[in-house]
Amino acid sequence: MNDIRVLIVEDDVRIADLHRRFTMRVEGCEVVGVAYNLDDARLMIETLEPHLVLLDLYFPEGSGTDLLREIRAEGREMDVILITAAREVGPLKEAVRGGVFDYLIKPVSADRFHECISKFRSYRKRICCDERIEQHDVDSLLHNSGGNTPASQSGDLPKGIDLLTLGKIKSAMEHAPADTGLSAEEVGANVGVSRSTARRYLEYLTSAGAIYADQVYGSIGRPERRYFQSTAPHA
Repeated sequence: MNDIRVLIVEDDVRIADLHRRFTMRVEGCEVVGVAYNLDDARLMIETLEPHLVLLDLYFPEGSGTDLLREIRAEGREMDVILITAAREVGPLKEAVRGGVFDYLIKPVSADRFHECISKFRSYRKRICCDERIEQHDVDSLLHNSGGNTPASQSGDLPKGIDLLTLGKIKSAMEHAPADTGLSAEEVGANVGVSRSTARRYLEYLTSAGAIYADQVYGSIGRPERRYFQSTAPHA
């Protein structure tokens, strides 16, 4: 499979450069262009034929969802990941209806960004082959519960992880504040386990892609590792 050709469409120069550097860290990805407005994006889509567009939502001249609709209406064989600071549910619903591969809310952590692009790379590798697919392949490709279910739910738990405690931890994370997430200490207090135990389960869920972690810097002291609920599709 050839390198994945990525186009970044973002009007903030600083953020565009950050996302370019994040993308280049993923093996097999090539940033073929950066557009700072929708007109340039349309031209680059036509001339560069990217496989993937990393698309911001808000531009002075219009909305990224307008461009998304154009891409779909023209029947172009390219995927879109929407990256926006918007936290309203309306843009998310429109993005899902438009068939985005993922939906990322700014500021995006390096880990979450890398996970997203890596999943797209795996997805594209799978669909570029001519092999027959089974239901588990479809589940994985479409991001549904079959594809994102941790091994625990299939009865294959790693040592030190039990299903009952895992269910409690997952429930706590499902109710975690979207903007601040939860620390291992907070999850432990919520569930009734120690901080170290909570962290072991949280790291397991992170590795399974059910949640993600980020380093949050407070006004004083060392950075704190906090955990956030992933969305599917994931402003």
